[in-house]
Amino acid sequence: MTIWIKKLGPLMGLIFVFGLFSVLQPQKFPKHDNIEIMLLQTAVVGTAALGMTLIIISGGIDLSVGSQIALYTVCIALFLSRGAAPLVAALGAIAVGLVCGALMGTLITRLRLAPFVVTLGLWGALRGAAKGLADEQMVTAPETWLNRLLNTLSAEQKWMLVPVGVWMTLILALLVGGFLRYTRRGRHIFAVGSNEQTARLCGVPVEWTKMIVYMLGGAFTAVAGILQFSYLTVGDPTTATGLELDVIAAVVIGGGSLAGGEGSVLGSLIGALIMTVVANGCTKMEFPNWVQEIVTGGIIIAAVTLDQLRHRREE
Repeated sequence: MTIWIKKLGPLMGLIFVFGLFSVLQPQKFPKHDNIEIMLLQTAVVGTAALGMTLIIISGGIDLSVGSQIALYTVCIALFLSRGAAPLVAALGAIAVGLVCGALMGTLITRLRLAPFVVTLGLWGALRGAAKGLADEQMVTAPETWLNRLLNTLSAEQKWMLVPVGVWMTLILALLVGGFLRYTRRGRHIFAVGSNEQTARLCGVPVEWTKMIVYMLGGAFTAVAGILQFSYLTVGDPTTATGLELDVIAAVVIGGGSLAGGEGSVLGSLIGALIMTVVANGCTKMEFPNWVQEIVTGGIIIAAVTLDQLRHRREE
């Protein structure tokens, strides 16, 4: 029974908040256009949450996600402004993400530094790098198909059901879910997060697993940066400030445990949707921003509290 509550809890929470705002604002909230907007707003956080899910399951944390996204938008704009093809610019951003992830993984595994300390340091360093590359201003870039990934659908595109950027997030989610469920490396990630010493004794390559996790985290954050660039259409070194908290919250609300060893792709996406629905619903209710922030904070605290209570009951 407890397992089913754990798995269905986030989905029940999403249904509840969606139903609540649909009743309170039936003329504005449950409309197709508004649902499409909420999906677009979820795409960036949801994509970054895929990488964060892997990191948190392995027992780690990444506080530099917001700074990374800002850096990737600047890199894409710089690549495009220097004549690079859109696909080359996107792949270049992903390559930078892999390098950032490898740097984090190396500091954590080789120097035995705490993930909190490493990623907190890179939170400032990568933001500074983004500002330096952009000369502390927005970087404009020529318009390409990258700018249209998060556009709302036109009348001719309704057959797609959701915008391209949302499809990207869903496809990547399926790949990550399959990786965690059906591959040996995916099982290693759960093992390392559950008990690192036991995993090591069982022959799991702990350091290499952590390295892969942080590199994948950087790559998925880079894809989130591509979507953020599509939304902004410029490289902005100040964008995504505080977004790392939304990404971590999405994973935790979706059932991930900050103690490691637990989490799911579906839960993380549902967690991201819950925060978007709450923010959108509060906006439709014309609540001030401080009310939205209190509600979101309360949801996060409740999710962590329930996780702690469940762990104590199991112990």
